Amino acid sequence: MSRFREELKVIPRTARSIAALAYVAVGAMFSLFVMFSHDKDLSRTPELGKIFIMVFPGLIVAVYVLIVGYVYADAKRRGMRYGMWTLLAIFIPYSIGIMLYFVLREPLMKACPGCAQVLKSGYTFCPHCGASLQPTCPSCGRGLELGWANCPQCGTKLPGPTPRAV
Repeated sequence: MSRFREELKVIPRTARSIAALAYVAVGAMFSLFVMFSHDKDLSRTPELGKIFIMVFPGLIVAVYVLIVGYVYADAKRRGMRYGMWTLLAIFIPYSIGIMLYFVLREPLMKACPGCAQVLKSGYTFCPHCGASLQPTCPSCGRGLELGWANCPQCGTKLPGPTPRAV
């Protein structure tokens, strides 16, 4: 299964239902507008253009609702303030709140290999069981990344390949 499809599964059913209702409601509203309009320019519009006027606005609203639903669920699974991010996504105009979320979101949380407790990424040791979550410097004990030749904190030359987490 593709990553995109996996991410779509994050969207809550409630958001999907609201998006479907919004699509139908906006589509019905624009359909009534097209059918009962007395505008002379609209009556000269080709049928394909009228269909576009009836379908496209509802589609835009439905996609917006689905994106806000994704922001809610994704922020929740990343351990972020999901209520705040959802309100920012809804109320900051021109989708700037949504763009801010995608720029500032935190990495996905990971399970500790020792106790299976879900933790925010970036921890060097599990706060629950003390298991090592990433390699550490043998001199100062700070976290390292794989492939580093020297510790960025104390400058200690690291032996061979960077030590692996337990």
